[in-house]
Amino acid sequence: MTTSESRGPVVSDGSHKADHPLKRRDIWLGIGAATATISIVGIGMSFGMPLLALILESRGVPGWIIGANTAVSGIASLLITPVAPRLTMMFGAAPLSIAMVVLAAAAFPLFYVFDSLWVWFPLRFVFFSAITVLFVVSEFWINSLAPEARRGLIMGVYATVLYVGFAAGPLLLGLVGTGTALPFILCTAILSLAAIPVAAAIRVSPKTEKTASPVFWPFLFAVPMATLAALVFGAEESSGMAFLAIYGARLGFEEATALSFVTALAIGGILFQVPIGHIADRMDRRHLLVGCALAGAIGFAALPLVSSSHVLLFIVLLLAGGITGGLYTVGLTHLGSRYRGAELASANAAFIFMYSLGMLIGPTLSGLAIDAADPHGFAFAIALFYAGYIVIGVVRLRTPQPRVRQYVDNDRP
Repeated sequence: MTTSESRGPVVSDGSHKADHPLKRRDIWLGIGAATATISIVGIGMSFGMPLLALILESRGVPGWIIGANTAVSGIASLLITPVAPRLTMMFGAAPLSIAMVVLAAAAFPLFYVFDSLWVWFPLRFVFFSAITVLFVVSEFWINSLAPEARRGLIMGVYATVLYVGFAAGPLLLGLVGTGTALPFILCTAILSLAAIPVAAAIRVSPKTEKTASPVFWPFLFAVPMATLAALVFGAEESSGMAFLAIYGARLGFEEATALSFVTALAIGGILFQVPIGHIADRMDRRHLLVGCALAGAIGFAALPLVSSSHVLLFIVLLLAGGITGGLYTVGLTHLGSRYRGAELASANAAFIFMYSLGMLIGPTLSGLAIDAADPHGFAFAIALFYAGYIVIGVVRLRTPQPRVRQYVDNDRP
């Protein structure tokens, strides 16, 4: 027996009894397909977000407006996430994923077609609505198939592959530059590729009862250390994608060097997520979440101290970004062990909702901070996000929680 926020999951109302009717090879095919799809989307995201931010910066747009435009991504995610579970029930995971890939790939080149900043606001909304649904569906797909004993490890592998995509995007952007139509064409092509693994595994996509009525809102704080971890990490990740290149440029580094700082976060994620996921299967996940946040607070607070050195900045961002990525990995693992079926779809949506709220809060406050305390306000803002989570986490750890029944693989029929 464990507390409701430690390793022990909660048995749902019986919806888990239909879990894993597939053969073992089909389970791994489904997990692999969903992971591949979202990693390709990750390349498109990490390519497109710095591209748009650097273009706006080159036009002399103030940091707070760049932050506001980036924050539209969070608004879109907040509005679309509550309906994502119902869309999944209605259309199925695979068909819905393919439709969202088509929508995202069709929307992105319009950023090049339309120069007006004000047109970019609704375009961001459409683009990230599609991206959000893809994340909700893919993570539901993976979590619904992952064996409990290996859930942390599988989510670590998922996060690692996703970070590979995040690392590849800025590297590609550094190679092609930002001054022509080529980066828009390349990003559109990358996004289009995401439909291929989904189509290959369409027969093993997770099945849910269409009569189910997933209730979204109660899951926002049902496991607060998981969902708040998503919020804080969403604030850091979206702020990093939008402002790290700008931060580097304002420190005096060349564009390619500044973009490498975004890559540093992703490389850290690649190196750390599998070990963190492995650890998450063997200890109280709440303690691990607080530890990851502590690394983030220290790392980002230290950025001004190493800001004169490209190498030191890269190393600190690699370490801080890699360890804080565990907030997402461990948070998803912690949440996925608690629920099954329609409940899991809603819980995953709640997790993405909080991540999206972070995407709204993070760039907005970071944009204001980098203008108010140019350029280090950005770093201090991120450190404060993590410090706030640490306080909440310590309070939760010191507060007695109700006991719940363990759920293990042997409970499956």
